[in-house]
Amino acid sequence: MYAAERQQEILRLARESGRVDVLSLAEEFQVTAETVRRDLKALDRAGLVRRVHGGAIPSGRLDFEPDLAERESTAADEKDAIARAALAELPADGSVILDAGSTVARLAALFPLESGLTVVTHALPVAARLADHPGIALHLVGGRVRHRTRAAVDAWALRAYGEVAADVAFVATNGFSPDGGLTTPDLAEAAVKRATIAAARRVVLLADSGKYGQRQFARFGDLSDVDLLITDTGLSPDDARDIERSGTAVVRA
Repeated sequence: MYAAERQQEILRLARESGRVDVLSLAEEFQVTAETVRRDLKALDRAGLVRRVHGGAIPSGRLDFEPDLAERESTAADEKDAIARAALAELPADGSVILDAGSTVARLAALFPLESGLTVVTHALPVAARLADHPGIALHLVGGRVRHRTRAAVDAWALRAYGEVAADVAFVATNGFSPDGGLTTPDLAEAAVKRATIAAARRVVLLADSGKYGQRQFARFGDLSDVDLLITDTGLSPDDARDIERSGTAVVRA
């Protein structure tokens, strides 16, 4: 099968199912995963699909949002490395906000036993990892819990963050770039993320490199709102320099 024929079939599958993933396509067409990634890149450049973690969705589906299990399994090694690097950004004492996100949840699981921080979160998976920590003063922000992310949203959550002045916020995103800013599929989730950024004196973004260049439906900030981006080595040095021009420091873990 020629590349053009394969790409046409990939486009058909994406439109039928709403999403295609690299490994399944490689198995179906008996080609390497790298060949499929090149096909998806070509379709993305043509504006026919939009690349997402591990695959692609039809162009225009900016509301696509993977569920919690898929988030946990995507780029797992990279997320583990990012979480370990983020430990160095925890203050010796004081308060932190932990946003909803699989990489942020990994950071919560790594909190040292001797840590005595005050932690504020609206994410149930994050709270579950810290609920039994002996030294953490945990504050769980309430609101309507979104099934897809297990995160509290809407007015109650926004009011709570309006009363917080934390030292550091560790924030997650579905997409980031110098021109597209910080984006996520859901408007309610975006509003809470915007509130977490406003509620902290320092903002650390935890995002694997697969999210670079992705643009989702709801924008909640700019890279200039972020003091430090911790990502993985999949982000090229040139892209890291582009980000640093906006005033955001970059660590490639």
